[in-house]
Amino acid sequence: MKPNSLSREAFIEPPPALPFYLQLGIWFAEREAGRTLLPARLLAWYPKAAVSSGVIESLIADGRGDLDPRTLRLVRLQVSLAVSCPFCIRMNSVESDDSPISPDELSALRGQRAPDSVSTFTARERIAVEYARLISQTPLKFPPQFVSELTANFSEREIVILATTAAQVNYWARLIQALGVPV
Repeated sequence: MKPNSLSREAFIEPPPALPFYLQLGIWFAEREAGRTLLPARLLAWYPKAAVSSGVIESLIADGRGDLDPRTLRLVRLQVSLAVSCPFCIRMNSVESDDSPISPDELSALRGQRAPDSVSTFTARERIAVEYARLISQTPLKFPPQFVSELTANFSEREIVILATTAAQVNYWARLIQALGVPV
């Protein structure tokens, strides 16, 4: 298959025509992102996957009334880096002006230094970053001491929000990489 200007190097091309209800959803998503979203267009080959992915994306925690936006952003960026997804890294670092990440913090997220050595991370941010890292590893292993620290610092609801946020980024990273979506 010849790549077109939209998919560049993706393994497949988007379908030539999108169902109306997907056109509307993709239009909203692209308007919000400020760019063409190739993964959404590729999912149109299987509309059920496109709709369910859109629902997951629209209902995930955004920091308004849940955990603070900076913690959620750190979790999203940590997962993006842990699973080496350039597309995800780009998407999850767009809002850097809202909650800037310092060079030391970025170094910790990249695994170049220990998160507890970064004085600008709060205790909760440090735990959330470690949780995101652990969620992104295979096999999943959660040391009992870490679980005690997690449950001492976050409510049950907050732990579910952290886990689902990390899982959402993992989902997108795996899907994007499996379809060959370029940055």
